[in-house]
Formats: sequence, C-alpha cells, structure tokens
Amino acid sequence: MPELPASVRLALWTTLAWTGRLSVAAAVARSFPGVDHVTGLEPTLRAWGDVGERALFVALPRPGDLTGLPRCTPAVAGHAAEAGECVHVAGVGGILVPTQSEFGPLGDTGLRMDWTVYDAEPAPRHRLEMLDLRETERRLLEDMRMKTEQFEAAGGHPWDRQARAEAESGLHHTLWGLPEQVAPKALHVMAVAATVGQLAERARSLTGLGAHGADATTSARREQLLRSLSADADAALAQATNVAVMALAGWRPA
Repeated sequence: MPELPASVRLALWTTLAWTGRLSVAAAVARSFPGVDHVTGLEPTLRAWGDVGERALFVALPRPGDLTGLPRCTPAVAGHAAEAGECVHVAGVGGILVPTQSEFGPLGDTGLRMDWTVYDAEPAPRHRLEMLDLRETERRLLEDMRMKTEQFEAAGGHPWDRQARAEAESGLHHTLWGLPEQVAPKALHVMAVAATVGQLAERARSLTGLGAHGADATTSARREQLLRSLSADADAALAQATNVAVMALAGWRPA
C-alpha cells in the first residue's frame, strides 16, 4: 500500500505543532517516515506560525485538475500539479511545494524532498469551513459506483473482492503514524479515500482487467475512468485531511 502523500502528514503534524504540543522540528521529522533528506520547510513553517497561522492545509492537484489549490501564478500551479501535492495557509497566503528526487550511488540511493515556498492568495476561511465529511464520503462512494458501472460497460472488471481486501488490509500501513488527536470521523473518510485511490491505482497497473484484446478506444476509456476515480479519491483525501486540520486548530468541533 502506498504511503499517504507527504503533504497530508505534514499538514496534520504542523497544525498540531502550532497548538504548542510539539516543536515544528519534531512535526517535520514525524511527517516523512520514508524520506531520507528534507529541506526548505522549517524556516517557513516557523514564520507562518509566528504571524498567527494555526492551520496548515493540503491540496493534491494534478495536471488539468487544480482542485483545492489556492490562487497562484500559472508557474506555481504547474509545479504543484507536477508534484501532485502541496500545503498552504489560509491567513497570510503562501504555498509550499515539494520536488522529489533520489540521491546516492546506484544500489544505495536515498529519497529527498526539497520544498519551495511561493506566494499565493489567502484561502477564504468560510469556504474551508463549509467542507462536510458526510458529503465528501457520500460523493466519493457515488463516484466509485458510477465509474465502476461505466468501466464494466466499456468491458472488464476494475476490481474484485481480492483487490478490495488487499487495499483495505494495507490501510494500517498507510494511516500509521498520524497524530492520535485526529478526529475519528475525519480519519474514517481518509481511510475510505485511501482505499478507493489504491483500488484505482492497482487497476491501472493491470493489463487484462477481464477483457483481453481490447481496442485502443476501450483501453483509453478505461484509463480515463480510472484516472478520474483516482482524482476523486485524492480530492476526498485532501478534504478529509483539511477537516481534521481545522479540528486540530480549534476552528470547528472534532
């Protein structure tokens, strides 16, 4: 099971740090369990905390889909979409975007993430507070049902019981190491979104999917449906994370 996006962990741990329950340095250390070297975060996170920011939000954009991204220049939006993730603050405005790379000799490489801070417009707080966990989960499950039907109509079966079981069994690995203060309702929706995203990505990695010899049009339709469902799952994961962030920051009840 893939790890959660680094920005999800970073948003939760940094928000907790801004409540005074741990240092920013400790929050950064806990946010990247699988990364060997991280740069560009602590000075900006401390500065944002010093000017009164108390909630660090996450967005998981992708090329052609900038859902959740605050207003910024096209170049910044392009970097965030290429990275597939970023964090931002709603008050003073600002966005941090990672660049991931490997370092070291062949056979002994490490993973590094270098973060760059950019200007961005403040995100309207009332829009963030409108996020509803129940609606986020309902919409995601409905999207999954519809796209499953459309996929089967195009030919093939995107997942079976075994695929679902494998995705669900990996959730413990995916969701481990998050702050224990994360609201259970938000954590549940994060788990649902992570499961759906894993199912979509796993189906994209398969070749047959129950219909050998599919023509180019059918294959393209399948790919489009799975990419769309993966984007839906990312959007739900970001929304659930941001609800958890607001609860940690005291903006809304847990």
